[in-house]
Amino acid sequence: MDCPFCAGDGGEVVWRDAVLRVVLADEPGYPGFCRVVWGAHVAEMSDLPGAAREHVMRTVFAVEKALRAVLAPHKVNVASLGNMVPHVHWHVIPRFRDDAHFPGSVWSAPQRQAEGAAIEARRAQLPALRAAIVAELKQLPAA
Repeated sequence: MDCPFCAGDGGEVVWRDAVLRVVLADEPGYPGFCRVVWGAHVAEMSDLPGAAREHVMRTVFAVEKALRAVLAPHKVNVASLGNMVPHVHWHVIPRFRDDAHFPGSVWSAPQRQAEGAAIEARRAQLPALRAAIVAELKQLPAA
């Protein structure tokens, strides 16, 4: 099997429980870009039992809440595509009016050159974001 989420974490692990992990993705220009990745190789959310689907979504919402609290983005994009990597995972992406792709998706054509100072200021908030994600997830029921 050639699945990057089975072969590796898919980013810097911020949180891991018995069935999933939350990672900070190394996406240039997007500090705070997170992924919630199901541990086992499963292609579709509907392949998971109901309780597992609920656990994934509670995790996604907790990550979104932490992103909003720490980074105060203009918008948070939540996406589950899986066309390139058919392994259940959700992208939780803080978006800012000055990011390179806004208002399009982060996978669309760039609209502008993002300012390095703004990116660095957001990157400086990553320690606080890591702590906020952990704090939010500690409040969730165990998987």
